[in-house]
Amino acid sequence: MSETTTVRLSAELKKKLETVARQQARGKSWIIQRALDEYLTRAIIGKFPTEAQRQCRAANNADRKDRGWEKFGDWPE
Repeated sequence: MSETTTVRLSAELKKKLETVARQQARGKSWIIQRALDEYLTRAIIGKFPTEAQRQCRAANNADRKDRGWEKFGDWPE
């Protein structure tokens, strides 16, 4: 079941939305839903590398024989 949410758009953004909706023969609601879903998915996924890095550093600070293993990740130091 879908719900209604009101969003304020600038005149420029509204015009862009209407143009794309017309070009793609899609409803404005469809485009907004897809754009918001993509944005939120990226925002959520973007947090995973930060959390993984935090956990690796915490584990590295523990009293263990395998210190330094977080340096093998592909994230920047």
